[in-house]
Amino acid sequence: MNRREILQVGSVAPLAGAGALAQISSAPEWKPELFDAHANETVVVLTELIIPATDTPGAKAALVNRWLDRLLAAGPVAQRDAFLDGLHWLDGHSIGLHGAPFVKLTEAQQVAILQSLDVAGEGPGPRFFRGVKGWTSRIYYQTDIGMRELNKGGRVPSPQNMGCRHTSHA
Repeated sequence: MNRREILQVGSVAPLAGAGALAQISSAPEWKPELFDAHANETVVVLTELIIPATDTPGAKAALVNRWLDRLLAAGPVAQRDAFLDGLHWLDGHSIGLHGAPFVKLTEAQQVAILQSLDVAGEGPGPRFFRGVKGWTSRIYYQTDIGMRELNKGGRVPSPQNMGCRHTSHA
């Protein structure tokens, strides 16, 4: 990732930068920069549980895992390590409860684990899950898919329609 790309996606926070995430490759030969195959699969499952496909595409279709991989690979080491530590914690927790890593559990078991983590608390699980939810929503709603979801029914004005419509003010 070059400096311009890093600046474009930056903190992935402001919606004013919507569309900045539109250029990530959807090519099947894409390879993660940071995640190994298991971590990537876990992130795909985890983010899709957070923003599932319904009548609109979810986090998997929006390639949230690819953007998260890119942003973490280019970001601060402490942030990257904390995220990877959280993934390892999640697998350890899943193995402790059900004898298998998170991605090998049934969807019902995965959802039950996430619901238990979605509580106020300062343990590693709730902290990690809050972080993943934040990353997922910020990334998702800056992709083309997320922007279309936000704009269902014309809820968000397009950039072309943001200016004054009075011809006398043009």
